[in-house]
Amino acid sequence: MQRLNATPFLRLALMVDALASGATGLLLAILSGPLGALFGLPASLLLGVGLFFLPYAAAVAFVATRPAPARFAVRAIIALNLTWVVDSVLFAAFSGALAGLAPSALGVAFVLVQAALVLGFAAMQAVALKRAGGGQLMAAPRPA
Repeated sequence: MQRLNATPFLRLALMVDALASGATGLLLAILSGPLGALFGLPASLLLGVGLFFLPYAAAVAFVATRPAPARFAVRAIIALNLTWVVDSVLFAAFSGALAGLAPSALGVAFVLVQAALVLGFAAMQAVALKRAGGGQLMAAPRPA
């Protein structure tokens, strides 16, 4: 398993993600009812997302605090962030077509704003990964 140089920028890129994810998770878990009414989304959906964010935030913080984090772990965090962005955009675009979901304009805006922030985290982490000696996010195919 290849380890990375735990540069201050890599730690920052991961820790900002961990803190934002933890804060959002707490907010969604504690205020799922009022936010659900405001966003036009089921409180149970927001509670589930909030409860998902909490262990995710803890895992990212764990990686951020390792003396030499595993390259695979940082790449996995970036991949999860990019998957979240794609899923959020798809949710915002097609949630009206899903049975029982009719998010308000504020709800759609919330989903898209957090997707933009997560995209920023992933970009920052990808740059930090490269600077820490982890190479590109995706390796180029080898010539035959």
